[in-house]
Amino acid sequence: MIGLMVASPGHEAGPFHFMFLAVAIAYGYRIWPVGPTIAATVTITALSGWLMINQASEGQLPKAELAEIPLMPLVLLVMIWHARRRMTAVEQLKEMAGRQLAAVDREREFFRDASHAIRTPVTIARGHLELLATGSLDDDAKEDVSVAMMQLDRMSALSNRLLAVARLDSGGALSTQPTDLAELVRELGTNWSARSDRVWQVECRPTGEVSVDPEWIEMTLDALVENAVNFTPEGGVISLRCGRSAERCIVEVADSGPGIAAADLPQVFDRFWHRMPPHGPMGTGLGLSMARSVAVAHGGTLTARNGPGGAVFALELPART
Repeated sequence: MIGLMVASPGHEAGPFHFMFLAVAIAYGYRIWPVGPTIAATVTITALSGWLMINQASEGQLPKAELAEIPLMPLVLLVMIWHARRRMTAVEQLKEMAGRQLAAVDREREFFRDASHAIRTPVTIARGHLELLATGSLDDDAKEDVSVAMMQLDRMSALSNRLLAVARLDSGGALSTQPTDLAELVRELGTNWSARSDRVWQVECRPTGEVSVDPEWIEMTLDALVENAVNFTPEGGVISLRCGRSAERCIVEVADSGPGIAAADLPQVFDRFWHRMPPHGPMGTGLGLSMARSVAVAHGGTLTARNGPGGAVFALELPART
């Protein structure tokens, strides 16, 4: 461009603009260090500006064109400034993402370690309590042992679900296979309906096969049914429904309990958050969270809402085509 400016007296403006445009395009592909960038900008501005000033002094170039001499490098430098700001922001985002990934890895490791660490003392304590329960105890002592056993059962469930959550978060925990979802729900309903203190309703329409890990889906539905049992009074109704809508298979677990407060709906799937069940023991705060993680891992969804008679949890999974 400098050569064209020398060879075309009076037409320097065109090559002058193209020169700065070329530098801007080149800088867009690769961010240069600050020193060489400023040096290159000053050099081309000084050479081209000197040529334009000489041509203007000889009357071959309108003096109004001289305003371009400081303007074009300023525009270029502003563009460079924005490009470097963007580069800095991208680097900061990468650093933040790296820290977040590291934190997630530490959380998964904590879940695994905590789960394994809890199991051993719980097993030992349970064994001693079972031995103690076989002896002659008064009523107060038996009640104390029963409470302790209940809390150990809760800790054992917490340990198992911590490990399950860690496996899900780490990925690769699913072993999918073609599964008749309606048949799985019917079997689940048969197992749970052995409890005579609730009224069980199972309604399954054909769903066809879904590609899921049946063990994980069964754990998910067990968590939903367990939640329904805890929030349904004796004699209450728990309904299991399944069917197919377009390309989705849907399983709903509904109960006749008090429902979910509007303020609690956004939090029901949060980890370690739980409501006080009026008709069952305090949960671990991981059952519903684990259930949603399983749904997401299968490419599905798990939602909660209030139905006409109580809470309704809906599990949606992609159907096999």
